Amino acid sequence: MTTNDPLGRLSEEGVAVWLDDLSRDRLTTGNLQTLVDEKHVVGVTTNPSIFQAAITKSSLYDDDLRRHAGLGSDADAAVRDLTTDDVRAAADLFTPVAERSSNGDGRVSIEVDPRLAHDTEGTIAQARELWSEVDRPNVYVKIPATKAGLPAITATIAAGISVNVTLIFSIDRYREVMDAYQAGLEQRLAAGESIDGIASVASFFVSRVDSEIDKRLEAVGTDEALALRGKSAVANARLAYAAYLEVVGQERWQRLEQAGAQRQRPLWASTSTKNPDYPDTLYVDDLVAPETVNTMPEATIEAVADHGSIAGDTVTPNIDNARETLAAVSAAGVDLDDVSAVLEREGVEKFETSWNDLLESVNAKLEAAK
Repeated sequence: MTTNDPLGRLSEEGVAVWLDDLSRDRLTTGNLQTLVDEKHVVGVTTNPSIFQAAITKSSLYDDDLRRHAGLGSDADAAVRDLTTDDVRAAADLFTPVAERSSNGDGRVSIEVDPRLAHDTEGTIAQARELWSEVDRPNVYVKIPATKAGLPAITATIAAGISVNVTLIFSIDRYREVMDAYQAGLEQRLAAGESIDGIASVASFFVSRVDSEIDKRLEAVGTDEALALRGKSAVANARLAYAAYLEVVGQERWQRLEQAGAQRQRPLWASTSTKNPDYPDTLYVDDLVAPETVNTMPEATIEAVADHGSIAGDTVTPNIDNARETLAAVSAAGVDLDDVSAVLEREGVEKFETSWNDLLESVNAKLEAAK
């Protein structure tokens, strides 16, 4: 066991460390390579908010924007070019990691336009476009786990495109996501196509669950309710892992695995703590389990490296306790189904807002460069 290296211990426990961020600055300064070399980072996730921050806060995109202005490109075309360029460069950086990996590490995620979250056919079409434009095998196309996203996941997997399913908040929806992944693999096999190299992760969001449920517990205000604050997100994720273990133990999955399918690992997303009263490594230390991914902002990676407490599997021994915790939250008057619905809606809206802000900013730069 690695000593004095919590991130190394995390990796040894079967948790892949991914960075939840990407920018041209990280690529050009060597920061991303340093995180790979020194912090055990084996993948990258992006989302519309990440690209909005990256492109609007850096001058490194200005030459490309002037070029696009000269070509008469609109903001959508320019943003597509800038983001796919960065993802392609990051994928190239991670190629050695991907070549060593047998479970889908060494990959970079790029999300479909968040305005397509409720458009199945539009999502399928753009997933194909992004896969073709980035043109690297070690990429995940991110598709939200909305009702419209579920058939898009199946179709995209069936087309041979690896998928990172995002914005999962409930166990029921997570089960639907796992079903969608398996259905895609089954369709591909039935068509006589290879499933070699197809990978998927299911991004189960964590900290936002505590933020929403804590607010509701505080509104209830009883001592019993207040004592449950800060416990729901970890419990919810632990039950997601229990669902994962159940599915991979079933005959349906085992047939796919025998045909060469890769497991769709649970990915813990939104793992920086939003409440300053909670330990800044809470959603890493308490979610250690084999065959998982934890995607973190750099500040959380540094916090884990400095003082993370990685002491073996903290998920499977605590699944019964997780059920009891969520039962108590429900008994306190919190509607967990409503929590998931609110978080999904707000997640989609947040990404749409970031994307629209990015397009507006890029459009202004394109106009100024003409």
